[in-house]
This record gives sequence, C-alpha cells and structure tokens, in this order.
Amino acid sequence: MTNEQTQDAAEAADDTAAETIESLKAELEQLRAQSLIERADLENQRKRLERDVRNACRFANKQLLGEMLPVFDSLEAALSNAPAEDPLRDGVVLTLRELTRVCENNGLVEIAPNPGDGFDPDRHQAMSAVDTDAVPPGAVFQVFQKGYALNEQLLRPALVAVAKHD
Repeated sequence: MTNEQTQDAAEAADDTAAETIESLKAELEQLRAQSLIERADLENQRKRLERDVRNACRFANKQLLGEMLPVFDSLEAALSNAPAEDPLRDGVVLTLRELTRVCENNGLVEIAPNPGDGFDPDRHQAMSAVDTDAVPPGAVFQVFQKGYALNEQLLRPALVAVAKHD
C-alpha cells in the first residue's frame, strides 16, 4: 500500500469514526430528552395522585355529612316548636350543639344568609320573589332552609326568598 492509499484509508476511517461519534451523540441527546420527558410524566403522575388522595381525604365524609343534614333540620324544627319551659328543650339544644361541633370539625359549614344579605346564586337557591321594602331588591328576604358546604364544596344550597326588583 502506498503512502497515499494509507492516508486515504486513514481519512476514511476518521470520517467513519466521526460519523459514528456524531450518530452516537445524536442518539445520546435523544435518549436524554426522552428520559426528561418520562421523568416529567412520572412527576406529574405523582402530583396528580397526591392531589387525588388529598381530595379523597377531604371529601371522604361527604355522603355521611350529606345524610346528616335532615337531622339538623329536624332538631332545629324541634327547637323552634318546643315551648321555652319544656325540659327536653335543653337536651335538644345540647345535642344540636354537639352535632354541629363534630360536623364543623370535619369541614361542614352552614350557609344561613341573613335578611338583607346579597343573593349568591352559587350558594343560594331562590324559591320565590317577594315584593317588599324591608330589604333592597335582589337581597335575601327570608331563609326557608339553611344550606351547607363541605370544605368549600356546596352540599345543599340555602333555600331563600328574594326581594323583587321594581
């Protein structure tokens, strides 16, 4: 082999090696990018799972607390109809107070607007419109039934009468 042939062969080998190196570098970059994407997907999946578990814990009592709402209604109706001197009244008051405390500790919040408060369609359900000068138009005039929310999620809207707009 001549010197020129040896030099050509060496250059060809160098070109082939350089192409192989470039090909391997490109493949390495592609694998790095794919690895980053997979890591990001795993991190997103982990965060989504944590959020789902957190929400499951926050709303685990939703059904139970929702079923307790008629109990609140019944106890409050009993109190509103019981004579002041009835000896059982104190027991109902204490029972309602304890039930309220336990439910509030588990995230239940009462929605009971006062007459004159603004009507909030996200938390109140208008049952009727009333002509009145006692409250401004569009404000709550009367509460028929309290509403409740669990950890800021509405369980039951407050049933209200709203003052008519003139």
